[in-house]
Amino acid sequence: MTPIILHADHLILMDQNNTVIPNGAVVVSSDGRIQGMGKAETVIGANPGLEVKRLENRLLMPGLINTHAHSGLLRGTAEGLPVWEWLQQFIDPMHRVVNERESEIASYLCYAEALLSGTTTIVDMWRHMHGSAKAAAQLGIRAVLVPYVAEHPDHDYFETLNTNEALIKQWHGGANGRVHVWVGLEHMFYATPDAYKRAIDISRHYQVGFHTHSNESKFDVEETQRRYNKRPIEALEECGLLDAPRVLLAHCVWLSDHEIEIMAEHNLGVAHNPVSHMKLASGAARVEDLLASGVAVGLGTDGEKENNNLDMFEEMKASSLLAKLSKLDASALDAWTVCRMATITGARALGLDSEIGSVEVGKQADLIAVRTDTPRMTPLLTGSDGNLHHDLIHAVQGGDVDMTMVAGKIVVENGKLLTADLQDLIADMNNAVPDLFRRRAEWLATHQSVNELLKGK
Repeated sequence: MTPIILHADHLILMDQNNTVIPNGAVVVSSDGRIQGMGKAETVIGANPGLEVKRLENRLLMPGLINTHAHSGLLRGTAEGLPVWEWLQQFIDPMHRVVNERESEIASYLCYAEALLSGTTTIVDMWRHMHGSAKAAAQLGIRAVLVPYVAEHPDHDYFETLNTNEALIKQWHGGANGRVHVWVGLEHMFYATPDAYKRAIDISRHYQVGFHTHSNESKFDVEETQRRYNKRPIEALEECGLLDAPRVLLAHCVWLSDHEIEIMAEHNLGVAHNPVSHMKLASGAARVEDLLASGVAVGLGTDGEKENNNLDMFEEMKASSLLAKLSKLDASALDAWTVCRMATITGARALGLDSEIGSVEVGKQADLIAVRTDTPRMTPLLTGSDGNLHHDLIHAVQGGDVDMTMVAGKIVVENGKLLTADLQDLIADMNNAVPDLFRRRAEWLATHQSVNELLKGK
C-alpha cells in the first residue's frame, strides 16, 4: 500500500474536543494507519514526495460504526407488525429455509450498501456467516460477525454454538484483522441454561465479545418477568451472560434505573436503533440516561427489513429527533453527542476505541469524505456561527458520501464501489429472493397455526 495524504476542506477528528480543522489533511501510512494530521500546509510540507489526494468541497471524518445490523433479503416485505408478531410471522419462517448461498448474497449487498453510505465497521448478526466473512474480506469493510445462535428445542433452525465456534476458529482476525467473530445469541429465550454457560465459556476462551438482543419491547420485559421473575438485564446477569470479555446489547429500550446501574457496573455496550424502534413501535430508549451513567451507546440500523436501509446518517438524524420528541426537549441528544455515538462512542461500545472511531495517530485509517457542495450542506458556516456538525447530523444523507477508506484502502471513490460490481450484487439478490419466498410459503402452508396467524385469523 502506497502512503498518501488526504487533503480536505474540513477535517473532523472526533477527539475529546470535537476538533474541526479547516483545510485539514491526514497522512495514511503504508500499513493503513494514521501517521499524522493537521493543517494541510503543515502536513504536506512535513511529508515531501507523498502523493496528495485533494478532496475539494469535501469534509473528511472517521468512518461510521454500525453497532447492530442484520444482513437479509426481506426489505419491504415484512411490514406493519410489532416485534414479536413480526418475528413469528415473517422472520423466523425465513430463518427455517434460508440457505448458505442466499445468506452470502445478502451480506454482499448489505456490506456494499453500508460502504457506499459511509459505514466502515458493521456488527452483523446473520446466518451461514462463512459467506459473510468472504463478503467482508472482498468488499473491504471492517466487520464484527455474530451468528444468529439458538440452543433450544423450539428454535432448532438457527445457528448453533458449534457453528459459532467453528466460525471463530476460521475467521476471527481474518482479512488482515478486519474480520472479528463474536459469540451471538438471538435472545436468551432462544437458549437453555447450559447454552448460556457454554456461550460465555467460548467467549472467554477465545477472548471475543458476546452480543444479543435485550429489552426491545414491553413484551420482552413482561415475558422475562414471567419466566425468570426478573427484568431482562437482571436475568442476563443472573444467568452469567454479562461475564464475557465484552458484551454488546442491542436495543435496550425498556430499562429500569436498576438495570442501567447493572449495565454501568459491567461496562456494557449498547446498540441504539432508533429507526427500527419507531418502525416496530418498540418505544424510545433512555439514551441520555445511559450515556450519563457511563454506558457506551453506539448507533445501529438493525436489519434491512426493520429499517429499510443501512444509512447511518439517517440513523443519526432519527436518534436526535426521537430523543427530542420523546422527552419534549429540543436540546436532547445534541449533534456532537450523536456524531460521537456513530463514531468514537460506538467504537467504545465494541471495545475497539483504541483502533477506530477517531482520527488519531496510530489508529486504523478508516475514513470517509462527505460532499459539502450540496443543497443539504448549504450554507456551510464556520467560526462562532459554525453549523457543519448540525448539518452533518440533520441534513446529510448516505448518498453524499464520496469516498470510503478502510484500513488505508479506498473502497468507494466518487460514490462508486470499487471492490465489486454493484449491479451484479443487485442482480444476485433479485434472482435469489423468489425461491426463498417460495420455500417460506411452502413451510407456512404445512404449519397451519402459523399460517392462520400470518393471515390475521
